[in-house]
Amino acid sequence: MQHLRQLLAIENSELSRLLRFSLHGIEAALTQARIASPDDPGAEICDEILQELHHLLQPVPLPPPPSDSNNELKLSHLRAAFDSDPELSLYLGNSQLQSQTDADLWNEIQRKLLRIPEDMATSWRQRALELAQEAGAMENNSDLYQLPFIRDEIIYPGLSGTIRAKGLCLSQKALLDAEIVQGCEFGDLYLLAGFLLLCIKFIEIEPDLYHALKSVFSFDVISLHFKPEQQIQYIDALIDRFQRTQKAEEIADPLLILRAWIDIDEAIHSLVFVPPAERYSWWGKLQQESRRMLKKVADRAINVGNNVRIRQLSGLYADICAFTKDDLQLDCGGIPGEVLTCIRVYARINQEESPGRVLFRASR
Repeated sequence: MQHLRQLLAIENSELSRLLRFSLHGIEAALTQARIASPDDPGAEICDEILQELHHLLQPVPLPPPPSDSNNELKLSHLRAAFDSDPELSLYLGNSQLQSQTDADLWNEIQRKLLRIPEDMATSWRQRALELAQEAGAMENNSDLYQLPFIRDEIIYPGLSGTIRAKGLCLSQKALLDAEIVQGCEFGDLYLLAGFLLLCIKFIEIEPDLYHALKSVFSFDVISLHFKPEQQIQYIDALIDRFQRTQKAEEIADPLLILRAWIDIDEAIHSLVFVPPAERYSWWGKLQQESRRMLKKVADRAINVGNNVRIRQLSGLYADICAFTKDDLQLDCGGIPGEVLTCIRVYARINQEESPGRVLFRASR
C-alpha cells in the first residue's frame, strides 16, 4: 500500500495515471458487485478494501508555493496562528489551510469556525478580525454571499480596505425568490425548502463537505468535492425526498408525513464534515432545527392516536448499537467509542421499528 501511494503521488507520471485509472476501475467494479451481492461471504472484506481504495485515491493536497515579499499573504499571521492551534485540531483534524489568496483564506477560516463550539468560534472570529485589521482591512457587512433560508442572519462578515473578501449570510429574500417555494405556506414545507436550497448552495462554496446518505453510497462518507458524481446523486436524492414530503403533506396522512420527514431529515443530517461538526457549533445547531421540526411532526401523529417513539442516538456507541444498522466508523473527531453524529433517528411507529444510523469514533 505504501508503494501504491508513493507512485500515485508522482506528478507528470504516465505510470501514476495508469495506476489511478486502474484503481478507480477496481473500486467501481467492486462497488457494483457489492450492491448486487449483499450476502456474499466476502462482503465484509470487500467493504474494507473499498474503504482502503477510497482513502488511497484521495488527492494529496499540494503545499502552498513559496511566496516572496511582493506576493506574501497579508493574513499570513492569521494562517500561522490558525494552523498551530492544537485545540482547533481536536474539532477540525490535522489538515492545514489550503487557500492561496487573502480573500479565500478569510472565507476558509470563517467556514471552519462554523464547525467548532460557538464560544470558541466567537473568540476566534474576534481574533481573526483583529489580525485582519492589523493588516489594514475593515469589517464589511454589505458584501455577503447569500444562502437561502427562512430568516436573515449574518453568519460572518466580509472584509474591505487592503483585503476585499465576501462574507456569508442567510437570506429570507433569496428563499422567497426561489421557484421551489412558490405555493409553499409559511410552515413545515417552507422550512424544508429552506434546508434544501441552503444545502445545495453551501455545497457550491464548501469543498470540505462529505455525504453519508445510505441510498446513494452505503460504505463510507464520500467527498462531494472530489467525487462530483456523488454530489449530483446526493442533491438528486435530497430533492426527491423533499418532493415525496410535499406529496405526503398533500395526502395529509400523519404517518405517511412522519415517514417522509424521517427520510428527509436523514438526508439533511447526511451532509457532514470529517471530523463531523461539533453538536453545539453553528452547523450542528442549524441541523438540529430539522430535528425539532421532526419531533413536532411525530407529536402530531401521536395526537391522533398513534404509538410513536423517535430517538436521536448519542453517547457511547456500545449503548445504542442495538438500535442502529449500517453505521459508519471514523478514526478522527470526538471521543473514541462515542457517537459522532446521528444521521438517521431510531423510530418505532405503532408496531414497526425503523433502525437509526450513526457515525461513530472507533474505540482504541
